[in-house]
Amino acid sequence: MEPDLSVGLRNWRLASPVIAAAGTFGFGEEYAELYDLAILGAVVTKTLTLCPRAGNPQPRLWETPCGLLNSIGLENPGIDAFCQEILPRVLRLGVPIVVSVFGDDPEEYGELARRIPPNVAALELNLSCPNVPGKSPVLAPTEVAARVAAARASWSGELWVKISPEGDYLGSALAAQDAGADAIVAVNTFRGMAIDLERRAPVFANVMAGLSGPAIKPLSLRIVYELCGVLHIPVIGCGGITSGRDALEFIFAGAHAVQVGTANFLHPLALPRIIREMQEYLRSQGIRNIEEVRGCARKR
Repeated sequence: MEPDLSVGLRNWRLASPVIAAAGTFGFGEEYAELYDLAILGAVVTKTLTLCPRAGNPQPRLWETPCGLLNSIGLENPGIDAFCQEILPRVLRLGVPIVVSVFGDDPEEYGELARRIPPNVAALELNLSCPNVPGKSPVLAPTEVAARVAAARASWSGELWVKISPEGDYLGSALAAQDAGADAIVAVNTFRGMAIDLERRAPVFANVMAGLSGPAIKPLSLRIVYELCGVLHIPVIGCGGITSGRDALEFIFAGAHAVQVGTANFLHPLALPRIIREMQEYLRSQGIRNIEEVRGCARKR
């Protein structure tokens, strides 16, 4: 008998703790041609804004040792085009769909939340994108609270908040919780940069970019561990997960689930492999379900 990987969040239950993170999985349609997405806990869409965005100039990706810098700039078709043309197809994929959104201010988050139909599984507020020109990914806790409260007033469903690993991330997570968030996604990418020696200039037009991949896993794991010690809502770990053992470290630290992003670039079948590796570990240890070990690294 296979170990039970299903996990309960505040208001619903995931078939698996492994979720496709925003930005590296598109809208899920391409991956649905490779495997049954129903094995995943959910798919988070690429982040959507009120109006379409063309994104940042090329280059947008730059490999680093054990990591990846990206400066996509939230390229997307806009919330209305997504809801009218893309969402009806995506909802037929057989997996819960979480819609990620980004706004410039609380009013935009409220408007974005109003435009999301109630038949999606959850709304994820991207409060930490490092790739938008002129916008800092680091918000003060009061700014986080204002954005979450605006979305909460317009959206009665499951509400996730993705925070930055920089600044007062503990204060921001607590502010989001108090303003009505149902779960905290920790964390978004870390700000970094690269310099092109041939051009003798920063690689990216926006200078700074977001660092993801295995290099950030110890940092994101530490933040998740801290957050699980102070929050009373679920934490969804994100950052550098490429294997089942990586995912289990976050679960052992107290996370309810994990999001996997850059690993999808490394191999398009990364998510089913991670799930399989988690099952193999639990089976080898005689563990019947994932809830038996969640937070076990905290019990000393």
